[in-house]
Amino acid sequence: MDAEQPGTPNESYNPWTVVNVVFHHLAEQGLHPTFSEAGDPGVQAAELLRALGIAAAADGNRQDFQRKTDELARIRAAVFGEP
Repeated sequence: MDAEQPGTPNESYNPWTVVNVVFHHLAEQGLHPTFSEAGDPGVQAAELLRALGIAAAADGNRQDFQRKTDELARIRAAVFGEP
């Protein structure tokens, strides 16, 4: 997930960490937030993130994505002799 603001670096966050921080803050204020008590909380969590102006990146965490891409390239080179 990316948080882009003009003039700031593009940062990557785990979306569940952001949701967890919001929930803890609400609980500290005496509220008892819940998401989808009988099912997948993903839809409500995504709505919360959008409301905060946070959009999930299609490739997930960029650093993890790049490490996986590099590792796959290394394996391809070792197995198939690709550069």
